Amino acid sequence: MIRMRRVLLAIAALPFLITGHASAHMVAKPVSWTFEDARYGSVLVYDDATDARRPGLLMVPAWFGVNENAIRKAEGIAGQRYVILLTDMYGATIRPKDTAGARDAVSPLLADRPMMRRRIAFALARFRALASQAPIDTARLAAIGYCFGGAAVLDLARSGADIAAVVAFHGNLSTDDPTLAHAIRAHVLAMNGADDTTTSPQFDGFLAEMRGSPAPWQFLALGHAVHCFTEKEATAPTGLCRYDARADAWSSMMMRAWLDASFPAQ
Repeated sequence: MIRMRRVLLAIAALPFLITGHASAHMVAKPVSWTFEDARYGSVLVYDDATDARRPGLLMVPAWFGVNENAIRKAEGIAGQRYVILLTDMYGATIRPKDTAGARDAVSPLLADRPMMRRRIAFALARFRALASQAPIDTARLAAIGYCFGGAAVLDLARSGADIAAVVAFHGNLSTDDPTLAHAIRAHVLAMNGADDTTTSPQFDGFLAEMRGSPAPWQFLALGHAVHCFTEKEATAPTGLCRYDARADAWSSMMMRAWLDASFPAQ
């Protein structure tokens, strides 16, 4: 009888749940700016079912950049919890279609880290300015990045950016100047696959660098995971770049906990 009552209550609640879900509307609004003679095309992502101000996340996607997969990923992260600026780091005319194109897009930025820091710092300034157009709580800003995007947001932290936190997923951990860690103000969380042969040679250097940071930081090596563990498009059953549902879920949970702990109390 108790089990049947629970079933009936769940059925009775379905119209409310369906109505609530149907009323939600995820916005994916193009946002552009010009910086150092180039135009950039980013996307502002949030749920407009509520006008409550919420934390803002500057999100830099993996090396294929701003595309439909990255937008869908941003929507899944945003929910009604965050406003996300899915950030273009390449320029609006550069949209890699394959691995070779992606490598060509990221190479100039990894070779010129001051340029990468200038670009992402400008994107953060533009994000702050969007608070008049979207329900962003500018007192609670953070940055998250995936693969190449992880390198970008870590460099944002190294620039001394005034944000609460940075979270990097299977990111490039290298730096052109380890002493920049002394300038870090954001709480840094980096999560990489323990079996990621792409980034594992960087682990020791990153740990040594971060020991020089005055800010709170954590580095997590996720067991059995390789590179790309959050990228659902990386469907090969074997290889150096492979989605891992368990690592994806754990790292997402850790991100939310890290952000909640890092944002100032309301």
